[in-house]
Amino acid sequence: MNEVVVTSKRGGSSGKRDMDDLELPMFDFKIITMATNNFIEANKLGEGGFGIVYRGRLIEGQEIAVKRLSKTSGQGLEEFKNEVKLIARLQHRNLVRLLGCCIDKDEKLLVYEYMENRSLDSILFHKARKPLLDWNTRYDIICGIARGLHYLHHDSRLRIIHRDLKTSNILLDSEMNPKISDFGIARIFGQNQTEANTLRVVGTYGYMSPEYAMDGNFSVKSDVFSFGVLVLEIISGKKNRGFCYTNDDMNLLKNVRESDSSIRIL
Repeated sequence: MNEVVVTSKRGGSSGKRDMDDLELPMFDFKIITMATNNFIEANKLGEGGFGIVYRGRLIEGQEIAVKRLSKTSGQGLEEFKNEVKLIARLQHRNLVRLLGCCIDKDEKLLVYEYMENRSLDSILFHKARKPLLDWNTRYDIICGIARGLHYLHHDSRLRIIHRDLKTSNILLDSEMNPKISDFGIARIFGQNQTEANTLRVVGTYGYMSPEYAMDGNFSVKSDVFSFGVLVLEIISGKKNRGFCYTNDDMNLLKNVRESDSSIRIL
């Protein structure tokens, strides 16, 4: 893996020394605290396995999204640095833009551009908001995700396997343009590398390819499998239940197969 050698000018903590190779502005923790109004519940946008995302506003008026990593999430400094390095080197209209980061004692935060329509799952699986997604919008979202994924796999300077592509990691801007987010467990492949194996399988069941979930083998095809699940969810409006469901529940694939008309699917 190629390393980026840079310096940071802001932020003050013992952890800053470990971030000297990140090519990204360092935000002061006090600035982020003020922007999020001390991380109040009203500014909470969402919560995942690695932490909570808050809405914030900088002094100059710019709106931001702040990912505050949980101290018990299991994402340590290396995973944090991995996410920062990856996103800082990627530029594409269908990838979320990272504005900066912060390390202050045991606090680790990522500062992103704010997405007005939040995550895809907050609309797709929300009864009241689902009508916002007509067929043309769904089609455009699918195409946008595909463009972003193609960039990660083929067009960027690095070949990147995301490993956690899912509806909650697709963010939507004010015009419903999709942007792939959350690169905390992504991996960089070498120029001639086609696959890899890990003993630490991380990600989201239901979106993982079988070879990755069971044997730890992952490749470009793993992301394509996840993308296929995403496409089925977007078209059907049904949430994938992963590997666990009762006899009364249909899994996503069966639900799609038994949908006999486009009206019923949407």
